This record gives sequence, structure tokens and C-alpha cells, in this order.
Amino acid sequence: MRASLARLMPSTLGRDLPASFVVFLVAMPLCMGIAMASGVPAERGLITGVIGGIVVGFLAGSPLQVSGPAAGLAVIVFEFVREHGIDALGPVLVAAGAIQLLAGALRIGGWFRAISPAVVHGMLAGIGILIVLAQLHVLTDALPKANGLDNLIAIPAAFFNFVSSPEGNRPGAVIVGLATIVAMLGWEKIRPAKLKLLPGALMGVLAGTLVAVVGSMDVKRVEVPENILSAVTLPGAGDWSRLAEPAMILMAVTLAVIASAESLLSAAAVDRMHDGPRTQYNRELGAQGIGNILCGLAGGLPMTGVIVRSSANVQAGAASRASTILHGSWILAFLLILPMVLKIVPTASLAGILVVTGWRLVSPAHAFHLHERYGLPTAAIWLATLVMVVATDLLTGVLTGLGLSLLQVIPHYLRGPLKIEGGAAQTVRGGAVQAVPELRLSGSATFLQLPHLNEALERTPEGTPVRLAADGLRHVDHTCLEMIREWAARRAKTGACVEVVGGGASGLNHSLAMVAHAAPKD
Repeated sequence: MRASLARLMPSTLGRDLPASFVVFLVAMPLCMGIAMASGVPAERGLITGVIGGIVVGFLAGSPLQVSGPAAGLAVIVFEFVREHGIDALGPVLVAAGAIQLLAGALRIGGWFRAISPAVVHGMLAGIGILIVLAQLHVLTDALPKANGLDNLIAIPAAFFNFVSSPEGNRPGAVIVGLATIVAMLGWEKIRPAKLKLLPGALMGVLAGTLVAVVGSMDVKRVEVPENILSAVTLPGAGDWSRLAEPAMILMAVTLAVIASAESLLSAAAVDRMHDGPRTQYNRELGAQGIGNILCGLAGGLPMTGVIVRSSANVQAGAASRASTILHGSWILAFLLILPMVLKIVPTASLAGILVVTGWRLVSPAHAFHLHERYGLPTAAIWLATLVMVVATDLLTGVLTGLGLSLLQVIPHYLRGPLKIEGGAAQTVRGGAVQAVPELRLSGSATFLQLPHLNEALERTPEGTPVRLAADGLRHVDHTCLEMIREWAARRAKTGACVEVVGGGASGLNHSLAMVAHAAPKD
């Protein structure tokens, strides 16, 4: 009996329970806002939040990562729903989830980490710009245009002509949206220490809603069905038959690849935030696949691991997957008990949240970081991916970035791919000669061989010094450098140093200098 209770109530519940409330408060406005940005009813985003919390939280390979609807997929879903209808989304999601599940079973999760960070962040920056451009129109209670360039061209008319528009109360909507943005950013700046767990997004929505209610403003509100369970709808037979269409197959593959890459890169970022168990990438990929299959069957949005909610989870003190599971339970309880509360939330308030979220996805500072650390060609890949995502579409932008990444590394790869040899080296520590594990790296380390390099690094013994002999290493691309830095930083936290011998020609020694010097020495 006591063992059963221990499984149901883990010893870390004292940390996980309050953390789950924090994540719940962060997730609610984001789930609704991302659904609105995707062109679907708000409750569909909340359905994905429930599945991502309860189901994926239980199965996940990254225990502290939180899954749910992602702003990074809002643009592609919006365009798909506009062209093919919301009913076609369910079967496509099921197919995308099946692809992810198969990829996890085939143990290729590590390959998604090999996608260049410049491409991923360029994609997210482009998506951020598209979200901002679209949600600026929603701030005026207007509908966004079909694509980013149309939204950009229409912005002057939207903000200079909204006062004379006979449609609804557009000035009121702008006031609500601006109040939300000011409250969100202001709260994050002046938040008292005792209230540090209250998220800015929640305070922004509360402020925007309060302004609309007190001012009796006739602005658009979130539409919620009388029976929230009616939003859970299985795809019809006609919808399944459309999976044979080339456009549906392309969408399923696109969703699977982008959602997988975003989830696994998010999981890697979460690993850097805590000292607990590391992510099992193939298990995480399979869990995401099961989650997307269920979202497709239940009428939800596509899901990924999401960094904003995950970082809130870690910062709030979560110690196990119980926090993620509980946050999904709180969303479900809210939907069943208090769904009508959502009806008073103005859509302009959710748009304000997404304007801030979208701008943070752009993160111009990341471009300067890439340029400073890895040079102009890597920063140019980021910029090219961003521009193509905004000017054309998400898939074209990502393919452009991947193509440029290949052009950057192929000459190095052809001069000699990476070779890794294990062994032991003698070093003097504390006045005594000591044998330490050594990895001898030679050739060129590029993202094409990142899974192989990552596997070799993770096989090194925990808690002991490790030497990287890089005399024969001619080149390391930024994807491998970032991964090595993350690995070295984790070892430094455990008190084990990473000693780099050679590597001057490749830049490895300089890149790891700060991490290596921060590691405790015997």
C-alpha cells in the first residue's frame, strides 16, 4: 500500500505541485493565443495543452520539458487551415505523429539535433516576424491577411484608418491590446520577489480583460462552446480519404520534421537548465508522436516541446515529470468547471501576448551572437532562413537554410570527415600521475556527424576529468561546437573538468576555454 502511494505521490511533490500551478498559469493564455493565431477556436489549443501535459508528460524522455501548442507552428497551421479547412488538420496531425513515432522507434532522434542552430533560430525568427505582423491586425479586431508580406503592406491602413472604421470598436481593441503588452512587460520588470511565480502573460491578460470589462468595451471576445467536450471531434471518413493528396502528405512530413526539431532542441535547452536526468531523445520523439496522434484524433493543434513553459517549470522548482502532468490536469479541470470565464477574455488581449512572444522569437541578439562567435557566413545562414520564411513560406525557408549549411560544410567534409578514437592519457593531478579518459579527434567535425560525436562524448565516464586531444582536428562547425560546449558545461557542474589539448586551428580550444576554466580542478 505504501509503495503504491509512493508511486502516486512522489517524494518531490512538495516542489512539483507549486511548479505545476505556475506552468498552468503560463500555459492558459499561451494555449488560447496560439490557437487564435493558428486560425482555430481557442479551446483547440487548450485540448493540446491537456494532452501535452497529461499524456506526453507521462511518456516524455525529457521529464521537465512541457509540451503543448507552439507559436512556431502557428503560421503554418493558419495557412493550412485557410487553404484546406480545419477538418483536414486532424488526419494530417495523425500522420505527422505516426512519422514521429516511427522515427523514435528507428532511433533517429539524435539526427534532429544535427540541424544547424542557425537554421532553427532563423526559422523561429521568421515565424516571430510573421506572428507580429498578423497579430498587429488582430489588435485592431481585424482579420489578418493571407501572408506576411500582405500583413506588412496593410499595417499602415490598419492603424491610420481604424478610428473611422464602422466595424465594432477598433480603438477599444487597440487600447486593450496595448494595456496587455504594457502590463505584461511592466510586471516582468517590477515583479515583487514574493510574487515572482506569477507570469507576465497572465498579468497581461488579466489587465487587458479588466480594461475591457471596466470600460464596457464592445470588442471581440474568445468564443467558447457551451459544452467544452463538444470541441473533441473525431475526423470523418471523408477527411481521412484526403490523406492521399500530395498537399496533405507534404504537410504531414513538414509538421513532423519541424515539430521534432523544435521539440528536441527545446529539450537540449532544458537540459542546460537543471542537473537532473538527461533527455532520452528517441523516447521524447516517440512521446511527441503519440501526443500529435491524439491531438489529431481529438481536434487539437500540433504540439511540440515548448521552451517558455519548460523554462517556467524549471525555474519554479519542478523536480520530476509530476509537475508537467499536473499542469495538464489543471487545464482540464478549468475547462470542465469554469469554461465560461474564457468568454470575457478579449481576442485583442491574446494578440498582445503574441506580439511580445513573436518579438522574443525574433531575438536579434542571437544573430549578433552567431556573428561574433562563428563569423559572417553562419550569421548569413540565419538571415537567409529568416528572409525566406517571411517572403515565401516555412518549408522553403528551412530548405534554404539547410542548403546553405551544406554548402558551408561540404568542402571541410570532403577534406576528411571526423574520426574519433578512444583511449587513456597520463596527466599529473594533485602531484600524482593519473590516467584519464581521452578522446582523440581528427578531421572535420560537421553537423553531418553530430550524432556520432555526441554518442562518443556521452559514453565518457561521469564524474571524472576527460581530455579532448584535438591536434588533428582541422575544423569544427558551429553545430558541433555548441553541442560540445553544452556537454562540457554539464560536466563542469558536476566538478569534472574538460581538458583540451590542441584544437587551436579548429577554434575548439578557444571556444571551450571559459567552460574549462570554470570547472573545478583537483
